[in-house]
Amino acid sequence: MRKRVNKTMARWGALGAAALVLSSGIVPPVPVAQAQERYYQRRSIMDFFMGRRYIEEAPQAPGGYAPPRTAPPQRKKAPPKAAVSAPRPAPVIAPEEKTVQKLDNAQKILVVGDFLAGGLGVGMDAAFEDSPGILIETHSNVASGLVRDDYYDWPAQLTKFIDEAKPAMVVVMLGANDRQQMVTDVGKEKFRTDGWYAEYQRRVLAFGKDVTSRKIPLLWVGLPAFDSPSMMADAVQLNQIYRKQVESIGGEFVDIWDGFVSEGGEFIVTGSDINGQQVRLRTSDGINMTDAGRRKIAFYVEKPARRILGTQASPDLVRLDSSNLPSLDLSSNPADHTDPIGLSDPNLDGGMALLGGGVQPVSNIKSPRDRLVEDGEMAKPPAGRVDDYSMPAAKPAAEMSAK
Repeated sequence: MRKRVNKTMARWGALGAAALVLSSGIVPPVPVAQAQERYYQRRSIMDFFMGRRYIEEAPQAPGGYAPPRTAPPQRKKAPPKAAVSAPRPAPVIAPEEKTVQKLDNAQKILVVGDFLAGGLGVGMDAAFEDSPGILIETHSNVASGLVRDDYYDWPAQLTKFIDEAKPAMVVVMLGANDRQQMVTDVGKEKFRTDGWYAEYQRRVLAFGKDVTSRKIPLLWVGLPAFDSPSMMADAVQLNQIYRKQVESIGGEFVDIWDGFVSEGGEFIVTGSDINGQQVRLRTSDGINMTDAGRRKIAFYVEKPARRILGTQASPDLVRLDSSNLPSLDLSSNPADHTDPIGLSDPNLDGGMALLGGGVQPVSNIKSPRDRLVEDGEMAKPPAGRVDDYSMPAAKPAAEMSAK
Protein backbone atom coordinates (compact mmCIF):
# COMPACT_ATOMS: atom_id res chain seq x y z
CA MET A 1 0.00 0.00 0.00
CA ARG A 2 2.80 2.37 0.89
CA LYS A 3 4.62 1.51 -2.35
CA ARG A 4 1.53 2.33 -4.42
CA VAL A 5 1.17 5.71 -2.71
CA ASN A 6 4.82 6.45 -3.35
CA LYS A 7 4.48 5.63 -7.04
CA THR A 8 1.44 7.86 -7.35
CA MET A 9 3.16 10.75 -5.66
CA ALA A 10 6.20 10.23 -7.85
CA ARG A 11 4.05 10.53 -10.94
CA TRP A 12 2.38 13.70 -9.68
CA GLY A 13 5.75 15.06 -8.78
CA ALA A 14 7.03 14.44 -12.29
CA LEU A 15 4.01 16.17 -13.72
CA GLY A 16 4.54 19.12 -11.43
CA ALA A 17 8.18 19.35 -12.41
CA ALA A 18 7.26 19.26 -16.06
CA ALA A 19 4.75 22.02 -15.53
CA LEU A 20 7.36 24.06 -13.69
CA VAL A 21 9.78 23.59 -16.51
CA LEU A 22 7.22 24.65 -19.08
CA SER A 23 6.15 27.68 -17.11
CA SER A 24 9.73 28.83 -16.47
CA GLY A 25 10.79 28.39 -20.11
CA ILE A 26 13.94 26.51 -19.16
CA VAL A 27 14.84 23.88 -21.74
CA PRO A 28 17.12 21.06 -20.69
CA PRO A 29 20.20 20.48 -22.81
CA VAL A 30 19.81 18.21 -25.78
CA PRO A 31 22.63 16.10 -27.13
CA VAL A 32 24.02 17.42 -30.40
CA ALA A 33 23.85 14.05 -32.13
CA GLN A 34 20.22 13.72 -31.16
CA ALA A 35 19.50 17.32 -32.21
CA GLN A 36 20.84 16.56 -35.67
CA GLU A 37 18.32 13.81 -36.09
CA ARG A 38 15.07 15.35 -34.88
CA TYR A 39 13.76 18.31 -32.98
CA TYR A 40 10.58 19.07 -31.18
CA GLN A 41 8.81 22.24 -30.14
CA ARG A 42 6.84 22.50 -26.90
CA ARG A 43 3.75 24.57 -27.56
CA SER A 44 1.46 23.65 -24.70
CA ILE A 45 0.88 21.25 -21.85
CA MET A 46 -1.20 19.09 -24.16
CA ASP A 47 1.83 18.43 -26.34
CA PHE A 48 3.55 16.92 -23.30
CA PHE A 49 0.73 14.51 -22.58
CA MET A 50 -0.14 13.69 -26.21
CA GLY A 51 3.43 13.24 -27.29
CA ARG A 52 6.05 15.24 -29.05
CA ARG A 53 5.12 17.02 -32.25
CA TYR A 54 8.04 16.92 -34.63
CA ILE A 55 8.41 19.59 -37.23
CA GLU A 56 10.63 19.76 -40.22
CA GLU A 57 12.16 23.10 -39.21
CA ALA A 58 13.37 23.09 -35.56
CA PRO A 59 14.62 26.07 -33.58
CA GLN A 60 18.31 26.53 -33.11
CA ALA A 61 19.76 23.89 -30.85
CA PRO A 62 21.53 24.79 -27.62
CA GLY A 63 25.14 25.68 -27.91
CA GLY A 64 24.61 27.77 -31.07
CA TYR A 65 24.48 24.78 -33.40
CA ALA A 66 22.05 25.11 -36.29
CA PRO A 67 21.15 21.75 -37.69
CA PRO A 68 20.99 21.41 -41.42
CA ARG A 69 17.58 21.79 -42.91
CA THR A 70 16.26 18.76 -44.58
CA ALA A 71 14.50 19.71 -47.78
CA PRO A 72 11.06 18.20 -48.12
CA PRO A 73 10.88 15.40 -50.58
CA GLN A 74 10.05 16.72 -54.00
CA ARG A 75 7.34 15.10 -56.00
CA LYS A 76 8.33 13.82 -59.31
CA LYS A 77 6.89 15.97 -61.95
CA ALA A 78 4.99 14.21 -64.64
CA PRO A 79 6.61 14.57 -68.01
CA PRO A 80 4.95 17.32 -69.98
CA LYS A 81 2.29 16.14 -72.30
CA ALA A 82 2.96 16.52 -75.93
CA ALA A 83 1.21 19.58 -77.26
CA VAL A 84 -1.80 18.57 -79.27
CA SER A 85 -2.40 21.03 -82.04
CA ALA A 86 -5.91 21.68 -83.21
CA PRO A 87 -6.73 20.00 -86.49
CA ARG A 88 -6.10 22.35 -89.33
CA PRO A 89 -9.01 22.89 -91.66
CA ALA A 90 -8.61 21.55 -95.11
CA PRO A 91 -7.43 24.23 -97.50
CA VAL A 92 -10.24 25.73 -99.49
CA ILE A 93 -9.52 25.34 -103.15
CA ALA A 94 -11.37 27.83 -105.26
CA PRO A 95 -13.12 26.24 -108.20
CA GLU A 96 -11.39 26.85 -111.43
CA GLU A 97 -13.23 29.32 -113.58
CA LYS A 98 -14.29 27.77 -116.79
CA THR A 99 -13.36 30.14 -119.58
CA VAL A 100 -15.11 29.46 -122.83
CA GLN A 101 -13.01 30.21 -125.85
CA LYS A 102 -14.94 32.33 -128.30
CA LEU A 103 -14.97 31.26 -131.91
CA ASP A 104 -13.08 33.24 -134.49
CA ASN A 105 -16.26 33.83 -136.45
CA ALA A 106 -18.51 34.44 -133.42
CA GLN A 107 -21.46 36.75 -133.98
CA LYS A 108 -21.63 40.09 -132.14
CA ILE A 109 -24.43 41.64 -130.15
CA LEU A 110 -24.01 45.41 -130.16
CA VAL A 111 -25.28 47.16 -126.99
CA VAL A 112 -25.63 50.95 -127.19
CA GLY A 113 -27.09 53.63 -124.93
CA ASP A 114 -26.58 55.62 -121.72
CA PHE A 115 -25.35 54.60 -118.25
CA LEU A 116 -28.04 51.92 -117.97
CA ALA A 117 -26.85 50.42 -121.25
CA GLY A 118 -23.32 50.27 -119.86
CA GLY A 119 -24.57 48.13 -116.97
CA LEU A 120 -26.64 46.05 -119.38
CA GLY A 121 -23.51 45.29 -121.37
CA VAL A 122 -21.84 43.92 -118.24
CA GLY A 123 -24.84 41.72 -117.56
CA MET A 124 -24.92 40.50 -121.16
CA ASP A 125 -21.26 39.47 -120.91
CA ALA A 126 -22.19 37.27 -117.94
CA ALA A 127 -25.27 35.91 -119.67
CA PHE A 128 -23.40 34.77 -122.79
CA GLU A 129 -20.03 33.88 -121.27
CA ASP A 130 -20.72 30.18 -121.92
CA SER A 131 -21.76 30.73 -125.55
CA PRO A 132 -18.72 30.44 -127.82
CA GLY A 133 -20.64 31.76 -130.81
CA ILE A 134 -21.64 35.11 -129.24
CA LEU A 135 -19.59 38.21 -128.44
CA ILE A 136 -20.93 41.27 -126.61
CA GLU A 137 -19.71 44.69 -127.72
CA THR A 138 -20.92 47.65 -125.65
CA HIS A 139 -20.74 51.36 -126.51
CA SER A 140 -22.28 53.63 -123.90
CA ASN A 141 -22.11 57.26 -122.90
CA VAL A 142 -23.17 57.99 -119.33
CA ALA A 143 -25.00 61.31 -119.86
CA SER A 144 -26.17 60.76 -123.44
CA GLY A 145 -29.65 60.47 -124.92
CA LEU A 146 -31.78 61.42 -127.87
CA VAL A 147 -32.52 64.95 -126.65
CA ARG A 148 -29.07 66.56 -126.40
CA ASP A 149 -27.70 65.65 -129.82
CA ASP A 150 -25.34 68.62 -129.47
CA TYR A 151 -23.64 66.80 -126.56
CA TYR A 152 -23.56 63.33 -128.15
CA ASP A 153 -24.89 62.60 -131.63
CA TRP A 154 -26.21 59.07 -131.27
CA PRO A 155 -27.52 58.62 -134.85
CA ALA A 156 -24.06 59.37 -136.27
CA GLN A 157 -22.31 57.23 -133.66
CA LEU A 158 -24.68 54.30 -134.19
CA THR A 159 -23.95 54.21 -137.91
CA LYS A 160 -20.22 54.11 -137.20
CA PHE A 161 -20.55 51.33 -134.61
CA ILE A 162 -22.66 49.17 -136.92
CA ASP A 163 -20.22 49.58 -139.81
CA GLU A 164 -17.29 48.57 -137.60
CA ALA A 165 -18.84 45.71 -135.63
CA LYS A 166 -21.21 44.27 -138.27
CA PRO A 167 -23.40 42.90 -135.48
CA ALA A 168 -25.95 40.12 -135.68
CA MET A 169 -28.22 42.07 -133.29
CA VAL A 170 -28.45 45.57 -131.82
CA VAL A 171 -29.71 46.21 -128.26
CA VAL A 172 -30.65 49.80 -127.34
CA MET A 173 -31.28 51.24 -123.88
CA LEU A 174 -31.77 55.01 -123.87
CA GLY A 175 -34.01 57.63 -122.31
CA ALA A 176 -33.01 57.95 -118.65
CA ASN A 177 -31.34 61.33 -119.40
CA ASP A 178 -34.00 62.66 -121.81
CA ARG A 179 -36.26 64.36 -119.25
CA GLN A 180 -35.15 67.87 -120.25
CA GLN A 181 -35.70 70.65 -122.73
CA MET A 182 -35.21 69.80 -126.39
CA VAL A 183 -33.97 72.10 -129.15
CA THR A 184 -35.77 71.51 -132.45
CA ASP A 185 -35.79 73.17 -135.85
CA VAL A 186 -38.73 75.28 -134.72
CA GLY A 187 -37.30 76.31 -131.36
CA LYS A 188 -36.99 75.07 -127.81
CA GLU A 189 -39.54 72.61 -126.51
CA LYS A 190 -40.06 72.07 -122.80
CA PHE A 191 -40.34 68.58 -121.45
CA ARG A 192 -43.85 67.05 -121.35
CA THR A 193 -45.30 69.39 -123.96
CA ASP A 194 -47.05 68.06 -127.07
CA GLY A 195 -44.32 69.45 -129.31
CA TRP A 196 -41.68 67.70 -127.20
CA TYR A 197 -43.43 64.31 -127.43
CA ALA A 198 -43.98 64.67 -131.18
CA GLU A 199 -40.29 65.39 -131.85
CA TYR A 200 -39.17 62.65 -129.47
CA GLN A 201 -41.30 60.05 -131.27
CA ARG A 202 -39.75 61.08 -134.56
CA ARG A 203 -36.22 60.68 -133.17
CA VAL A 204 -36.94 57.25 -131.66
CA LEU A 205 -38.40 56.06 -134.96
CA ALA A 206 -35.45 57.37 -136.99
CA PHE A 207 -32.97 55.81 -134.57
CA GLY A 208 -34.66 52.42 -134.81
CA LYS A 209 -34.82 52.56 -138.60
CA ASP A 210 -31.06 52.96 -138.73
CA VAL A 211 -30.91 49.38 -137.46
CA THR A 212 -33.89 47.66 -139.05
CA SER A 213 -33.18 49.18 -142.47
CA ARG A 214 -30.02 47.03 -142.52
CA LYS A 215 -32.01 43.88 -141.79
CA ILE A 216 -30.50 43.64 -138.31
CA PRO A 217 -32.71 42.46 -135.42
CA LEU A 218 -33.44 45.28 -132.96
CA LEU A 219 -34.20 44.93 -129.25
CA TRP A 220 -35.15 48.14 -127.44
CA VAL A 221 -35.00 47.78 -123.65
CA GLY A 222 -37.52 49.83 -121.68
CA LEU A 223 -36.75 51.99 -118.66
CA PRO A 224 -37.03 50.55 -115.14
CA ALA A 225 -38.86 52.12 -112.23
CA PHE A 226 -37.11 54.87 -110.27
CA ASP A 227 -37.26 56.03 -106.67
CA SER A 228 -38.67 59.44 -107.66
CA PRO A 229 -42.45 59.36 -108.33
CA SER A 230 -42.12 61.94 -111.11
CA MET A 231 -39.37 59.89 -112.78
CA MET A 232 -41.54 56.78 -112.56
CA ALA A 233 -44.45 58.55 -114.25
CA ASP A 234 -42.19 59.87 -117.02
CA ALA A 235 -40.62 56.43 -117.51
CA VAL A 236 -44.06 54.91 -118.06
CA GLN A 237 -44.82 57.51 -120.71
CA LEU A 238 -41.49 57.05 -122.47
CA ASN A 239 -41.84 53.27 -122.48
CA GLN A 240 -45.13 53.60 -124.32
CA ILE A 241 -43.37 55.66 -127.00
CA TYR A 242 -40.56 53.11 -127.34
CA ARG A 243 -42.94 50.17 -127.64
CA LYS A 244 -45.16 51.81 -130.26
CA GLN A 245 -42.40 53.19 -132.45
CA VAL A 246 -40.09 50.16 -132.31
CA GLU A 247 -42.77 47.57 -132.99
CA SER A 248 -43.99 49.64 -135.96
CA ILE A 249 -40.66 49.08 -137.75
CA GLY A 250 -40.26 45.39 -136.95
CA GLY A 251 -38.21 45.72 -133.77
CA GLU A 252 -39.01 44.16 -130.39
CA PHE A 253 -39.59 46.03 -127.14
CA VAL A 254 -38.20 44.36 -124.00
CA ASP A 255 -40.28 45.29 -120.96
CA ILE A 256 -38.31 45.03 -117.68
CA TRP A 257 -40.69 47.06 -115.50
CA ASP A 258 -42.12 44.19 -113.43
CA GLY A 259 -38.65 43.06 -112.39
CA PHE A 260 -37.98 46.24 -110.42
CA VAL A 261 -41.31 46.97 -108.73
CA SER A 262 -43.32 45.27 -106.01
CA GLU A 263 -46.61 43.45 -106.53
CA GLY A 264 -48.37 46.75 -105.89
CA GLY A 265 -46.28 48.52 -108.54
CA GLU A 266 -44.06 50.42 -106.08
CA PHE A 267 -40.35 51.03 -106.49
CA ILE A 268 -38.14 48.48 -104.70
CA VAL A 269 -34.46 48.50 -103.78
CA THR A 270 -34.27 44.80 -102.89
CA GLY A 271 -35.88 42.07 -104.95
CA SER A 272 -35.39 38.68 -106.55
CA ASP A 273 -32.36 38.04 -108.67
CA ILE A 274 -32.27 35.63 -111.62
CA ASN A 275 -32.08 32.69 -109.17
CA GLY A 276 -35.00 33.84 -107.01
CA GLN A 277 -32.80 35.01 -104.11
CA GLN A 278 -33.53 38.32 -102.37
CA VAL A 279 -30.68 40.72 -103.19
CA ARG A 280 -30.12 44.45 -103.53
CA LEU A 281 -30.93 45.53 -107.08
CA ARG A 282 -30.56 49.31 -106.89
CA THR A 283 -28.00 51.66 -105.40
CA SER A 284 -28.74 54.23 -102.71
CA ASP A 285 -29.62 56.95 -105.25
CA GLY A 286 -32.58 54.93 -106.52
CA ILE A 287 -31.40 55.27 -110.14
CA ASN A 288 -28.33 53.14 -110.80
CA MET A 289 -28.15 49.36 -110.71
CA THR A 290 -26.08 46.98 -108.65
CA ASP A 291 -24.35 44.01 -110.26
CA ALA A 292 -27.38 41.86 -109.49
CA GLY A 293 -29.66 44.48 -111.05
CA ARG A 294 -27.56 44.62 -114.21
CA ARG A 295 -27.64 40.86 -114.52
CA LYS A 296 -31.41 40.91 -114.08
CA ILE A 297 -31.87 43.38 -116.95
CA ALA A 298 -29.69 41.14 -119.09
CA PHE A 299 -31.89 38.19 -118.13
CA TYR A 300 -34.87 39.90 -119.78
CA VAL A 301 -32.82 40.61 -122.90
CA GLU A 302 -31.21 37.18 -123.01
CA LYS A 303 -34.47 35.32 -123.69
CA PRO A 304 -35.49 37.07 -126.93
CA ALA A 305 -31.84 37.27 -128.02
CA ARG A 306 -31.40 33.49 -127.76
CA ARG A 307 -34.71 32.94 -129.50
CA ILE A 308 -33.70 35.15 -132.45
CA LEU A 309 -30.10 33.95 -132.76
CA GLY A 310 -31.01 30.29 -132.27
CA THR A 311 -28.09 27.90 -132.71
CA GLN A 312 -25.56 30.73 -132.73
CA ALA A 313 -26.23 31.37 -129.02
CA SER A 314 -26.07 27.72 -127.98
CA PRO A 315 -23.46 26.84 -125.29
CA ASP A 316 -22.87 23.51 -127.08
CA LEU A 317 -21.75 25.15 -130.31
CA VAL A 318 -18.24 24.09 -131.32
CA ARG A 319 -18.11 25.71 -134.72
CA LEU A 320 -20.25 28.13 -136.63
CA ASP A 321 -20.81 27.24 -140.25
CA SER A 322 -23.50 25.81 -142.48
CA SER A 323 -22.67 22.21 -141.55
CA ASN A 324 -24.13 22.42 -138.03
CA LEU A 325 -27.26 24.39 -138.78
CA PRO A 326 -30.54 22.56 -138.16
CA SER A 327 -31.92 20.88 -141.27
CA LEU A 328 -35.49 22.14 -141.28
CA ASP A 329 -37.56 22.15 -144.44
CA LEU A 330 -39.07 25.61 -144.15
CA SER A 331 -41.78 26.73 -146.49
CA SER A 332 -41.44 29.81 -148.62
CA ASN A 333 -43.64 31.77 -146.21
CA PRO A 334 -41.87 32.08 -142.81
CA ALA A 335 -45.15 33.10 -141.19
CA ASP A 336 -46.56 29.60 -141.73
CA HIS A 337 -43.67 27.96 -139.86
CA THR A 338 -43.78 27.21 -136.15
CA ASP A 339 -40.47 26.61 -134.45
CA PRO A 340 -40.20 23.39 -132.44
CA ILE A 341 -40.87 23.82 -128.75
CA GLY A 342 -37.89 23.35 -126.42
CA LEU A 343 -38.39 20.82 -123.63
CA SER A 344 -35.98 22.64 -121.30
CA ASP A 345 -37.37 26.18 -121.71
CA PRO A 346 -40.35 26.59 -124.02
CA ASN A 347 -40.38 30.36 -123.62
CA LEU A 348 -37.06 30.80 -125.41
CA ASP A 349 -38.12 29.59 -128.84
CA GLY A 350 -41.64 30.90 -129.20
CA GLY A 351 -43.06 27.55 -130.32
CA MET A 352 -46.34 26.38 -128.87
CA ALA A 353 -46.58 22.94 -130.50
CA LEU A 354 -44.35 19.92 -130.74
CA LEU A 355 -42.46 19.34 -133.97
CA GLY A 356 -44.69 17.46 -136.41
CA GLY A 357 -47.81 18.08 -134.38
CA GLY A 358 -51.01 18.81 -136.26
CA VAL A 359 -54.77 18.81 -135.95
CA GLN A 360 -56.19 15.36 -135.35
CA PRO A 361 -58.70 14.23 -138.02
CA VAL A 362 -62.34 14.38 -136.99
CA SER A 363 -64.30 11.12 -137.35
CA ASN A 364 -68.05 10.90 -138.00
CA ILE A 365 -68.32 7.61 -136.08
CA LYS A 366 -68.69 7.88 -132.34
CA SER A 367 -66.11 6.18 -130.21
CA PRO A 368 -67.10 3.60 -127.56
CA ARG A 369 -66.52 6.29 -124.93
CA ASP A 370 -68.85 8.76 -126.68
CA ARG A 371 -71.55 6.11 -127.06
CA LEU A 372 -71.28 5.26 -123.37
CA VAL A 373 -71.22 8.85 -122.08
CA GLU A 374 -73.60 10.50 -124.51
CA ASP A 375 -76.01 7.69 -125.42
CA GLY A 376 -75.62 5.30 -122.52
CA GLU A 377 -74.80 2.40 -124.85
CA MET A 378 -72.18 -0.08 -123.75
CA ALA A 379 -70.19 -1.83 -126.41
CA LYS A 380 -70.51 -5.61 -126.44
CA PRO A 381 -67.43 -7.39 -125.11
CA PRO A 382 -65.70 -9.96 -127.32
CA ALA A 383 -66.94 -13.51 -126.89
CA GLY A 384 -65.08 -15.42 -124.23
CA ARG A 385 -63.75 -12.37 -122.38
CA VAL A 386 -64.22 -12.27 -118.62
CA ASP A 387 -66.89 -9.55 -118.84
CA ASP A 388 -68.93 -11.51 -121.41
CA TYR A 389 -72.01 -12.30 -119.33
CA SER A 390 -74.32 -13.53 -122.17
CA MET A 391 -76.16 -16.85 -121.68
CA PRO A 392 -74.79 -19.82 -123.66
CA ALA A 393 -76.86 -20.94 -126.67
CA ALA A 394 -79.41 -23.76 -126.06
CA LYS A 395 -78.36 -27.18 -127.36
CA PRO A 396 -80.59 -29.11 -129.85
CA ALA A 397 -83.18 -31.59 -128.35
CA ALA A 398 -81.78 -34.58 -130.33
CA GLU A 399 -78.36 -34.01 -128.75
CA MET A 400 -79.88 -33.91 -125.28
CA SER A 401 -81.92 -37.17 -125.82
CA ALA A 402 -78.83 -39.00 -127.05
CA LYS A 403 -77.25 -38.44 -123.68
